[in-house]
Amino acid sequence: MADFKVGRVEQAHTKIRNVPIAVTPEGFWCCPSPAVFQKTLKNQTPQTKQRHPSSPLPSKSPIQKCQQNPTSERKSPAPTPPRSTNGPNEQRCPAPETAISGPTERQPKPVVENVQRKISVGFGDLETSDLKVVLSGKEGFSVRMSVHKNILAEHGSFFAEKLSTQSPSPFLEIRDCEDMEIYVETIGLMYCKEMKLRLIKQSVPRVLRVLKVAELLGFHACMKSCLEYLEAVPWVGEEEENVVSSVLRLRSDGLGVSPVLKRVSSEVSNPPNDTLAHIMDLVLKSNEERGRREMKTLVLKLLRENSLLVNGSGDICIKSLYNSCRSCLDSLLCQFRQAAEPDSDKSLENTTPVARQISLEADNLLWLLEILADRQVADEFVVMWAGQQELAMLHLKLPIVSRHLVSCITARIFVGIGRGEMLPSKDTRQLLLNVWLQPLIDDYSWLQHGCRSFDRKVVEEGIGRTILTLPLEEQQSILLSWLGSFLKAGHNCPNLQRAFEVWWRRTFIRPYVEQHQGILQSDNTPMTPR
Repeated sequence: MADFKVGRVEQAHTKIRNVPIAVTPEGFWCCPSPAVFQKTLKNQTPQTKQRHPSSPLPSKSPIQKCQQNPTSERKSPAPTPPRSTNGPNEQRCPAPETAISGPTERQPKPVVENVQRKISVGFGDLETSDLKVVLSGKEGFSVRMSVHKNILAEHGSFFAEKLSTQSPSPFLEIRDCEDMEIYVETIGLMYCKEMKLRLIKQSVPRVLRVLKVAELLGFHACMKSCLEYLEAVPWVGEEEENVVSSVLRLRSDGLGVSPVLKRVSSEVSNPPNDTLAHIMDLVLKSNEERGRREMKTLVLKLLRENSLLVNGSGDICIKSLYNSCRSCLDSLLCQFRQAAEPDSDKSLENTTPVARQISLEADNLLWLLEILADRQVADEFVVMWAGQQELAMLHLKLPIVSRHLVSCITARIFVGIGRGEMLPSKDTRQLLLNVWLQPLIDDYSWLQHGCRSFDRKVVEEGIGRTILTLPLEEQQSILLSWLGSFLKAGHNCPNLQRAFEVWWRRTFIRPYVEQHQGILQSDNTPMTPR
């Protein structure tokens, strides 16, 4: 809480700036805006140019037109007109004693550090005000408010406590105010009957500022109105985190913050994994091309963001993901069997229901694999895929236009192993190459020209690195088989020359280098004397 002090307002070296305040029959509403505060500071800063003493001060504010020169006041005193309450836009002229007095003689220019810049604000019926509250901020800027003790004590527990414990005094000072504009507005709200109507046109950040000051002043009615506003208004961008953090601070005050927090948290005991499984099932079973593609992209993006915040795989149900993988794989195998039957209609190829279902299930598996790879839990998927010997045998019996998406799954697995995203065992890697490398080679020409997302260099690097993780004898067997295919198909076959070079050096150069190094070490070994 800002520092509280009871004392007397010093008049020395003080310039008081009166700003127009719109009032209503129920009291104060339109507090000085930030522009007024900034303009006041600017206008009260001493100018470098010396003005002629007889020249009047320029003014753009209508309130300053009511100010008189002290000399003319002595000649013809003008009484202060009473405040009218006919409309909310009516403005009140300041009392003569608070007006800026221009000296009749040239006075020394005051030092900037000793000038206190002050705004004078009135609330309700100024003629019956019995308390001056001064808000002191940084750089000597302060606001003096004419208020009523009974209203402040009734609405703010802070003022009630201070006014009851301190000796009677017409002045109260609150020091080190960080947000004087909101202090003024919040105290002004004590004079309003319908605070919610006053907040309805405000922004969320400004209401949060009012809520903070209301909490410091113990203004519970205002805090309740702010919470009602925050519960109803939409939150945009970063406002959500600011609202939640501000509201959580009020939990212990018994103000009923639950309606606001229910927007970001649920009391229903429905595990998030069940909801995620339902979302995955809806996406996987969709037959609408565009909607399914867009939702797959969105869900994958959201899961990636979640994986950055939560370390490990326990934040989502991995078991549910693998159940979806098995379901899609069983459906894919069933469709392959149906398409490979001798009496199946192959004239329409990719336009038949079977071909469309094959593409759908293959795309689903590719999406699930991407999710598992992002979460580094795809090793079991590699085991499942490497064991699909029947699917690989049926693969050759289907038209390439219907089956090529299956080879995209194989290519993604090789890329994942090459990047270290998947760490299957040696036997699994060897089985994967033996079962799926040749079907991938058969579809390679189509993948290059028929798939926009296919990256040849990345796939070839992944295949080569996967081969080089095997024992040297297995590397030789697979690369020699690849060499025969490459010499027949050329660039319609994966280019594994970099892997071939590594295998070559391991086979033909490394043994002789090691043998030569062994001979040199034996020659340099000192003889042991007998």
